[in-house]
Amino acid sequence: MMIPVVLGVTVLIFTIMYFTPGDPAQTILGPNASFEQLEAKRAELGLDQPYLTRLLNYLNSVFLHGDLGTSYTNGRSVSADIFDRFPRTAIIAFVSVLLSLIIGIPIGVVSAVHQNTWHDRLGMFVSLVGVSMPAFWVGLLLVIEFSLRLRWLPSSGIATPLHYVMPCFACSLGGIATMARQTRSSMLEVIRSDYIVTARAKGQTEFKVIYWHALKNALIPIITVAGTSFGIMLGGALVIETVFSIPGLGLYMVKGINNRDYPALQGAVIFLAIVFSLVMLLTDLVYAYVDPRIKGQYQNQRRLRVQKG
Repeated sequence: MMIPVVLGVTVLIFTIMYFTPGDPAQTILGPNASFEQLEAKRAELGLDQPYLTRLLNYLNSVFLHGDLGTSYTNGRSVSADIFDRFPRTAIIAFVSVLLSLIIGIPIGVVSAVHQNTWHDRLGMFVSLVGVSMPAFWVGLLLVIEFSLRLRWLPSSGIATPLHYVMPCFACSLGGIATMARQTRSSMLEVIRSDYIVTARAKGQTEFKVIYWHALKNALIPIITVAGTSFGIMLGGALVIETVFSIPGLGLYMVKGINNRDYPALQGAVIFLAIVFSLVMLLTDLVYAYVDPRIKGQYQNQRRLRVQKG
């Protein structure tokens, strides 16, 4: 499914940019450019061609030659710009997902084990607050408090690891809340199962019963949320980068929008679609590792295909 998804995203983003108001030639040459200069620049960029011709040329360039084009604003390869900037965006997204797992799963487990107690109500209240606050708003509050007032953390840039503290926390807050709620829901489905009662009857410690037997069998929905969260974190990181002036993929896309830099924006969106598709593929593979039943299902389907072949 990765191929039609990425192909559909490519056609969609190209179509959106084609019908978006604005003239890249005018943006590049400035307001004082003559009509002849504008026409020459449009012809140079291929903007004077019909929609289908431009779309087919772009699909051919991207999928057959691996060329995402050249930026209108700096004349550099879009692929080179993306690979230079993406590691910063990936760091924010990866750390944010890691924080959501480390913090969100224990909150969800405690809430499920102590259902309808103050532990549960407190955990779900924190989750509700976390999922209700936009990441950019949290980021602005963190800048005001920890940069302007307390002066503990830098407010922008990426010079040191400290520059990533506030962006990662702001980006992870919603993921922590979502992970806690999903973990609680999954744990409540398995915590009263017969095998949990059997494990307790055998004298297993409560810690082992909860974290080895119950949590292990509740991991499938949690893994799904974790995989999806990485894509959401990538999207959140794009906004957070603008708040904290981090020169990552998000700031690159915002500048591409403002400058009518179509190749830069289209290339970044296609690249993110590929990354997200790969993450979801990895999530499916992790399913088989965690749950032997799913692995057996894949093996049976493979045997059937071999027999039919």
